[in-house]
Amino acid sequence: MSNHFSGPDFTFPHGDARLDISDLYVFPKPDDADRTILIMNVHPSASMNPPGLTSADGFAPEAVYEFRIDNDGDAVADVVFQLRFSAQQSGAQTMSLSRGRGDPDASEVIASDVPVSSGAEVRITQAGPYRLYAGTRSDPFFADVAGVMNKLQFSGTDSLANVDVYAIVLEVPNQTLGDHSQLGVWATVRIPATGTPNGTRWVQVERAGRPEMVNFYCQGDDKVAFNAGEPAQDRTVFLARFAHALEHMGQYAPEQAVVVAETLLPDMLPYDYARPSRLPESGRALADDAFDQALSVYLQRAIDDGVGPHTDLLSEFPYLGPPHQARGEPTPSAVAAASH
Repeated sequence: MSNHFSGPDFTFPHGDARLDISDLYVFPKPDDADRTILIMNVHPSASMNPPGLTSADGFAPEAVYEFRIDNDGDAVADVVFQLRFSAQQSGAQTMSLSRGRGDPDASEVIASDVPVSSGAEVRITQAGPYRLYAGTRSDPFFADVAGVMNKLQFSGTDSLANVDVYAIVLEVPNQTLGDHSQLGVWATVRIPATGTPNGTRWVQVERAGRPEMVNFYCQGDDKVAFNAGEPAQDRTVFLARFAHALEHMGQYAPEQAVVVAETLLPDMLPYDYARPSRLPESGRALADDAFDQALSVYLQRAIDDGVGPHTDLLSEFPYLGPPHQARGEPTPSAVAAASH
């Protein structure tokens, strides 16, 4: 769930798991409030290939993965951290990090050709004031997805207990995000437009801000449109659709549905680096129960699926637990994975 399988009919964007953002996390560094941790997880259920879906190891070398930050309240990115990855060579990848305003070909390079971690190894890159990690990790998202499918009859079973993702973890000084502490943060994935292999024109195929937005409020081709959209246009394009979903699923009165939809759009994760992290007010920590919170809003009643945070989280960078596959643990069946 969360943003997992966010293409039409719970597939991947463009049928490629490497382009699917499963979750975005933003929180102050635990031992240094002057720094922020940004985490983008992609490739849901990285340890298996759901049937009928394209899935490949690693990060997509043709794609640009981005953390986008609005620091003046207009829902337009003012700071963009961009990551690009090499093609696989002998099972290994390298990555490059840059900072700019959105053009992957006109950004300040922070680090280039640094290693992507493999298996359980943790290879951290220090580039000036930035720290960077990318590789396979345990998926921190927790939820009883099967209980939702079973008419909210929860068993307290974590459907993602043994699932892995590909993670990008970036540590930045707060001052690089903007002079004002109140921000809007979202993540995107872009690929070259057809016929422009060198990236002369880029197409956004995926985005993630608040948890559970695309899968709860968009259906079919609306998912494609939402993933390609910009936060600044969200209320114009999607407000009525979100309000309709709230009326239908949560039995909100029409006027109330519009008010709630307005609190969800534009789809950016609110973050104030001068405050402790707490979903939904500011950021999203790894232990925040995003699933229960989002489902409670969606259905207009308190939901508790009986599932708590994963116990393999780390207290230090990169904060996500080691991959289950590297531990030799069994992974869920492809059928079970495809259902969430």
